[in-house]
Amino acid sequence: MVDQAPSVRTKLLIGSDYREAETGRTFDRLNPLSGAVATTSSAANAADANAAVEAAQTAFGAWSATGPNARRALLQSAAEGLSRRADDFVAAMRSEVGATEGWARFNIALAAGILREAGALTTQIAGEVIPSDKPGCLALAVRQPAGVVVGIAPWNAPVILGVRAIATPLACGNTVVLKASEICPRTHGLIGEVLREAGFPAGVVNVLTNDPADAADVVGALIDHPAVRRINFTGSTTVGRIIAERAARHLKPVLLELGGKAPLLVLKDADLDEAVKAAAFGAFMNQGQICMSTERIIVDDSIADAFVAKFALKAKTLTAGDPAVGASPLGALVSSQAAVCVARLIDDATAKGAVLVAGSPTEQPLMNATVLDHVTPEMRIYREESFGPVVCVIRARDDDDAVRLANDSEYGLSAAIFSKDVARAINLAGRVRSGICHINGPTVQDEAQMPFGGVGASGYGRFGGHAGIAEFTDLRWITIETQPGHYPI
Repeated sequence: MVDQAPSVRTKLLIGSDYREAETGRTFDRLNPLSGAVATTSSAANAADANAAVEAAQTAFGAWSATGPNARRALLQSAAEGLSRRADDFVAAMRSEVGATEGWARFNIALAAGILREAGALTTQIAGEVIPSDKPGCLALAVRQPAGVVVGIAPWNAPVILGVRAIATPLACGNTVVLKASEICPRTHGLIGEVLREAGFPAGVVNVLTNDPADAADVVGALIDHPAVRRINFTGSTTVGRIIAERAARHLKPVLLELGGKAPLLVLKDADLDEAVKAAAFGAFMNQGQICMSTERIIVDDSIADAFVAKFALKAKTLTAGDPAVGASPLGALVSSQAAVCVARLIDDATAKGAVLVAGSPTEQPLMNATVLDHVTPEMRIYREESFGPVVCVIRARDDDDAVRLANDSEYGLSAAIFSKDVARAINLAGRVRSGICHINGPTVQDEAQMPFGGVGASGYGRFGGHAGIAEFTDLRWITIETQPGHYPI
């Protein structure tokens, strides 16, 4: 039975206040299964965006001077608060994006870990003393907070990616504006509530929600505001390019984590049972709506038939169902439109010779796990990100051909290689163009302390650990003269 919980009302968080949008306008997010209103939210405009940045700028001076252990304590408190509000997040993700309870609770657990890791980073924002050739000169490299950071988060892993957009910036002493996804405004709004309840001072954390029609104006205003010093965006490559181009006009650094078409290479000596388990998890977790989702399984032709037979049996057990009931491993796609896009990719592939070995296309949000064998470059799904519960099997002649096929994509986020010969797999991993590569593990993996990001059309920059510190601070050279100066003029 579809969840018919009453809709929730959300407001903007600007400074210390929850407020309506300047115009008083709102917008509705509909439940992707029932079509009922899941959330009614304030519809921010450019003026609201500017107000949020100005609140963050006002708070920056005091927050940037706050000691590392005080920042750590607030981030740890937020992690605890996030866990306490778990049921609220589960309900919000179920109604807004059709997520299963398991996926929602995984989001909460990892997001809490991201906050704890950010807390641990506050005392690791270190510089160095650099030897100088100038007598009596003490040369220092010092990292300082950049200023106001704008985080733009997506809907697919909303708690993880919403928290990731702001946690390390806060740890580094920056103030933040989180631009919520129009698809999950309540879920992202809850992040602001948790941080406010944890005790972050007014203006340090601000959250904006906006009608989809106003997204370009709101994001443009955020990027253009002089007080904004960094932007990070997780989402589609198409939108990422627009954001990067706009930020480039102001010479503002941007961290982009964009689309993916992750390959999983199954070499002829691979443990097929392990490869099947990892491929199924990577391809179908959260209905394939993860940037790291396995979209291409590249299998050595000598073992391809055996692998496909095992994998198809596994895929047929992965059915979709109403997440409110919780009886199925897969939940709903984010919308009927998403289902239509996936179905068209499947239809195109089968019309051009691909073999459907599990699942079937549907234009409804509940779509079972689907596997296409004998996929070739002439098919749209070979190159286009499907972002749904469908995966391609592509057959390779040998190891070199497998690497060639893995690299035959504009994307380069995550990859995986299965082989019992680890040295061989490591050598091949060095040849695969991706920001992330896992040996004998799934393409879908994430830990708060790891340098996470891609290459090519998957973006640039790195979230996580010390790499994140470098993204959200300015490195300055400061010198102190300890002896009288000697100058040529």
